Amino acid sequence: MAAGTDVFPETRMAASKVSVETLKHFEPLSPLSDARLKELADLCRIESVGRNLDPFNLRSIAGQSVYLLRGELALAYGQGRSEVVVGGSADARYPLGKRRSFISAKAVTEVQLIRIDDDLLDIMLTWDQVAIQEQAGAQQPAERPASGADWSVMSGLFGINKLRLGAFSRLPPAHIDELLRRFERIEAKKGEVIIREGAEGDYYYLLESGRCQVERMVGGVSMALAELKSGDTFGEEALVAEAKRNATVTMKTEGSLLRLSKQDFNALLREPLLRGINMEQAKQKALGGAEWIDVRYMSEYQYDKLPGAVNIPLSEIRNAFGALDINKEYVVYCQSGRRSAAAAFLLAQRGYHVYLLEGGLWGGDRLP
Repeated sequence: MAAGTDVFPETRMAASKVSVETLKHFEPLSPLSDARLKELADLCRIESVGRNLDPFNLRSIAGQSVYLLRGELALAYGQGRSEVVVGGSADARYPLGKRRSFISAKAVTEVQLIRIDDDLLDIMLTWDQVAIQEQAGAQQPAERPASGADWSVMSGLFGINKLRLGAFSRLPPAHIDELLRRFERIEAKKGEVIIREGAEGDYYYLLESGRCQVERMVGGVSMALAELKSGDTFGEEALVAEAKRNATVTMKTEGSLLRLSKQDFNALLREPLLRGINMEQAKQKALGGAEWIDVRYMSEYQYDKLPGAVNIPLSEIRNAFGALDINKEYVVYCQSGRRSAAAAFLLAQRGYHVYLLEGGLWGGDRLP
């Protein structure tokens, strides 16, 4: 390919946003589905760097996959070896420095770069490769996963943000294949009760399509608490806390759900997501700036709260989503560890840095 040939739309348009078609030209992005690439494109921007500048003195390349979109970039490898990479060439299809580390870089002409976080890219590639394998492995109808779902295109339930920050972000890679296999897909009718208040916890649910109403009996009157939409999860509190269902969830429309049995939920999601620490470790976290969250009722909290703790009862923890600092660490506790385990899971599921005080206040020495 001749140097300077424009093969990407942005080389003509000089747009600030990256297109799906552009990303398809790069490796190892090309095997990703259009749905995945669209998510990735929404997170990418084109970076312009002037002639004679080293782009990586301005912004480090560490922890990133950086692609040369346009222009000419000279790379020095040491011992007098160097090369010029040209945007649009075969070499430019691969991230700079991944196949061969360089010492310095210099823009021969003005260049345009695209940067992608390495961890984010690795998460996407891992999930998508497992999903593709899962689909390809089901050659016969009898061999297809119980879910019957096309995991490779389910960007709503398994979108980038959920894989990076949500319930699946700390899932060990070895668990991914099993998780996809064990989800069961069910169809639901409008008005159908999925879980009933007071019943035993049996499944963890992800709403694939449709809408659900969440209600709870208060003083003999049913009160609407929330409406769930596609991509939302529910049913985890009773499983984590080993308690009865605390609300009723009813389909407002027809829809489909994915469900995971209690046993599979505990083995594949609960344990990886909950990070338990003892009181001594919790003290050190608090000294380092972590904040205590007491998830008991106010009547319990006001008499024996830990110094500096804030009170967010388990029943109100969902209202704290968005209000708590996503960059801060939290240590969650209750009396026994049961309620705080449920709260910690709910917070961790949404990307918060949260630790569970093992055994609660009954499980170890109190702070002075």
